[in-house]
Amino acid sequence: MARLSLQLPKKILTTVSISVRITDINYGNHVGNSRIVEIIHEARVQFLQQNGFTELDIAGTSLIMSELQVEYKNESFYPDLLHIDIYCGEISKVSFELYYKISTKRHQQDILIALAKTGMVCYDYNIRKIRHVPEELKAILLS
Repeated sequence: MARLSLQLPKKILTTVSISVRITDINYGNHVGNSRIVEIIHEARVQFLQQNGFTELDIAGTSLIMSELQVEYKNESFYPDLLHIDIYCGEISKVSFELYYKISTKRHQQDILIALAKTGMVCYDYNIRKIRHVPEELKAILLS
């Protein structure tokens, strides 16, 4: 089976921290795979909020996810504090890539939990049409 191998861009846009909740733990006594996807979503929302945006209002447009890739590396447990580095990949006229590096520290050791990538498309939900990436967002992604 061919394995996914995500390559992170060089420049970090931001880092957010999210605590693992007891409700994130599955029957294997670790964070469930679907919860990692939710943590990525929360990290993206926090990044947008840091810049005065929401997923439904980025200078007049919204976001819709067109792609998700997750490369699981190690287990995460309650009560890990996850650090999510967010990077920007390619930017087109209507979309952009965000990369995520999720890690924690246990016993003074850095542990890589997962790498992920989302393809985000600018979208107008009112008219159900794709929109251009706003210049205000593009400036932040390129900074």
